[in-house]
Amino acid sequence: MSIKNQAEIEKKRYLVGGAVRDNLLNLTVKDKDWVVVGVNQQQMLDAGFQQVGKDFPVFLHPETHDEHALARTEKKLSAGYTGFTCYAEPDVTLEDDLRRRDLTINAMAQNQAGKIIDPYNGQYDLNNKTLKHVSNAFVEDPLRVLRVARFAAKLHHLGFTIAPETVDLMRTLAESGELASLTPERIWIETEKALQTPNPRAYFEALKACNALAIIYPEIDKLWGIPNPAEWHPEIDTGEHTMLVLQQACLYSDDIAIRFSALCHDLGKAVTPANEWPSHHGHEKRGVPIIKKLCDRLRIPNELKSLACIVSEFHLHTHKAFDLKAQTILKIFDSMDVWRKPERFNSFLTCCLADFTGRLGFENREYPQINYLNDCLIAANAIDIQSIIKRGFQGKAIREELTKQRITAIKTIKAAQTHNKQ
Repeated sequence: MSIKNQAEIEKKRYLVGGAVRDNLLNLTVKDKDWVVVGVNQQQMLDAGFQQVGKDFPVFLHPETHDEHALARTEKKLSAGYTGFTCYAEPDVTLEDDLRRRDLTINAMAQNQAGKIIDPYNGQYDLNNKTLKHVSNAFVEDPLRVLRVARFAAKLHHLGFTIAPETVDLMRTLAESGELASLTPERIWIETEKALQTPNPRAYFEALKACNALAIIYPEIDKLWGIPNPAEWHPEIDTGEHTMLVLQQACLYSDDIAIRFSALCHDLGKAVTPANEWPSHHGHEKRGVPIIKKLCDRLRIPNELKSLACIVSEFHLHTHKAFDLKAQTILKIFDSMDVWRKPERFNSFLTCCLADFTGRLGFENREYPQINYLNDCLIAANAIDIQSIIKRGFQGKAIREELTKQRITAIKTIKAAQTHNKQ
């Protein structure tokens, strides 16, 4: 059959994957992906579709720019998630194409009339809120471990859980060593998407359940089993505390820099000598090089790394803000460069709030340190450097006088706070 125009291609296409799944779940559909059956590469080009990608034939619709992929099968040739050969000829059926997908809820299609094609019982698993693999070929692609964990986070609010047999296959992949083939960029893409969901803790807990967290994020995995003082951490375990802090951060902000910083704020506790437990003196600064190493390894954006390091180093100072000297508060402000980056300081305070309330029974406790430090910053920021210059100060003396006046301003806020307590 000769196929030369867009309309003829559209007769042979099926909506697939996330769009079908999210429609059935009454979720917002962001992107539409299509599979075209019975068509070859040249026919797509002749109909005006633009080819993109080198690994397998994907085309952009000439008007909507939706992705249209030729139905294909894949064969594993070597280790890693790129070690596949692709076959995409007109004899590949829709069922063949759907069989290679990761989860049954992602292996459904919809034809032009709206009929659902569901050869692997995806609707059944949707109704039972189960994330289940399509076939044992699942273990051929290590990236699927992260993808399933991400879907666990994306759909957690709807009550979805991972099928035990799928967790077993994820564990098999983790123990096979193939996770080492995942590139830093690919790991971070999946993690970033998970951090954008309402429940990213489900992502990290799913990875831990299949032993993948220790391979991909060993710095985070080590937190489980590390005790905290019961007085301030009724949940005791540092791993659980970290998940609670991440959960609280999600309630306060959708900024992934804040969420990532909440995740990393206590990494220094993993290297506290066991004979010092449950105390973790100095863990704040010890966490900074750990965070830097993690971010460099996975090529995480500098904006996230910067905030995470600041949160690690100074979150305990914020908890103890009322006990700090005015000089110390000013030194912290200078270290954070709050004068040029006030938005980052606000993000920092949000992370500190998440850390404080991310403990069993602390969820609704007040955290007046935020207002206090903001008042200190406003007072210090009100000092006019131009007036100092007009008074004749020059060179190094300008900075010294500015510092002196800022300390005095912070002392005024501190005195008022002390008076109000009395």
